[in-house]
Amino acid sequence: MRFYLFVLMLLLPLMCSVPVCADVIKPALVEITAKHGGEIHIEMRVSIEALLTGINAQYKNTQDAPQAAAYDKLRVMSSAALAAEFEPFKARLLQQIRLQADAQPVALNIIMLDIPAPGYTQVPRASLIVLQGQIERTAAALRWYYPAAFGDNAVRVRQVDEARERWHWSDWQWLRNDEPSQPFSLTEVFRQPSVGAVLMAYGVLGFEHIIPLGVDHILFIIGIFLFSARLKPLFWQVTMFTSAHTLTLGLSINGVLNLPTSLVEPLIALSIAYIGLENILSRQRLPQRRLLLVFVFGLLHGLGFAGVLAEFGMPEDAFFLALLGFNVGVELGQLAIILCGWLLLELFGCGVLSANKMVWGTSLLERQAIYQKVLVIPASLCIMAIGLYWTVERLVVF
Repeated sequence: MRFYLFVLMLLLPLMCSVPVCADVIKPALVEITAKHGGEIHIEMRVSIEALLTGINAQYKNTQDAPQAAAYDKLRVMSSAALAAEFEPFKARLLQQIRLQADAQPVALNIIMLDIPAPGYTQVPRASLIVLQGQIERTAAALRWYYPAAFGDNAVRVRQVDEARERWHWSDWQWLRNDEPSQPFSLTEVFRQPSVGAVLMAYGVLGFEHIIPLGVDHILFIIGIFLFSARLKPLFWQVTMFTSAHTLTLGLSINGVLNLPTSLVEPLIALSIAYIGLENILSRQRLPQRRLLLVFVFGLLHGLGFAGVLAEFGMPEDAFFLALLGFNVGVELGQLAIILCGWLLLELFGCGVLSANKMVWGTSLLERQAIYQKVLVIPASLCIMAIGLYWTVERLVVF
């Protein structure tokens, strides 16, 4: 029974993510533009469903919150219906967020609300709230506050001089402890972030998109890991997958390649189901078609990664450095999954192998057959079932 425990530990976190009524709580992204004439323009990308139900960063997943049922009702609403629900909340939002210029409060008003259609309900929709205000032209610094009751947030400021056609972005500040931001100076050009700062910021973003946010990517990597107990097949598959998603990520971020989410998301789910099926049918041989398909599937996953970077934004003066950092973070996340799989296999797999008489006298073919029977087939059946479930769900939604 020890191998069943291994399979369960490997797939339980992923199987728990299958229910439709679950979103990962994401931080709000806030971009403040300070124009040379004193006009303030704020763009907030937030989950209005989370704001209305009071689900904040204390929950890793909306399903963990007592308000989950109310959240699930809001998430399927049309854009117009959700906008109507949000209307009474506007006053509270304006009362609790704060922008200060030289320690003086700045009056803000909402000038635009853009709520996307519900779309695929396992991906929380990021609505855009645009605010406007006015500060003195002589103001030296801005400070931002977004209450923890609304969730975590990341904020940055852009200085704009329209007459000279100049603009400068600050670094992102991540705010998680109900504290205001550090002051953003308006009297000097923001210093360019160091190479290390850019790599770290986007590396963390890439890693977090795999662990814990990238459930479908995690499942795909586990499928690759299960294919063979040997290093060479794993190396070639990971190499093909990495090369492919790096290619499409770069092309998509540069605007060369752009496919609709309604096509990409079901195909990513189908790629997961296929990897599970291929694990069952391949019998430990690495056919050329599998490498080709892993590469094709990697292209699709790269388009999924691109959506994250597009939402977060890329620094114009350190574009390729940020792209490199994100890719490094993604690769570290993938390696972490493989390492965890290997450790679990060492802890629980050895009991399986010894229980099935996998000893030194056993031939290579016999060892491979036992590995396939007791581990690969049951785990891959789970992966295939989850992938097919997601495929059908995403096709129905889109």
